[in-house]
Amino acid sequence: MTYVNGFVLAVPEEGKQAYIETAEKFWTLASEFGALSQVECWEADVKDGHTTDFRRATKAQEGEKIVFSWVTWPDRETAEAAEKKMMEDPRMEEFGEMPFDGKRMIYGGFEPVVHKVA
Repeated sequence: MTYVNGFVLAVPEEGKQAYIETAEKFWTLASEFGALSQVECWEADVKDGHTTDFRRATKAQEGEKIVFSWVTWPDRETAEAAEKKMMEDPRMEEFGEMPFDGKRMIYGGFEPVVHKVA
């Protein structure tokens, strides 16, 4: 069974290209350390909720767009080992300043319970 790291974050609208470039750099490392896939989704239709929503969860500010992304791994052990390797990899220094506020990013690891593909 695969393992999924999921992320929700707010990115300044004018930082879209910088975010895409950062995601591409991330994939270089993640794939080298065992990731199976990476999906980065830029807000197209994110509505405000009544009690909570993506904007409130990330404390999104005016002019920021929501990014919803995930990385799949063969298993949790591979994901955890990769995270450690990436944090120790000197190429991480090349990322420079992130194009988003990492303190407002929501992330976690998940074990799929239903996975359907057409």
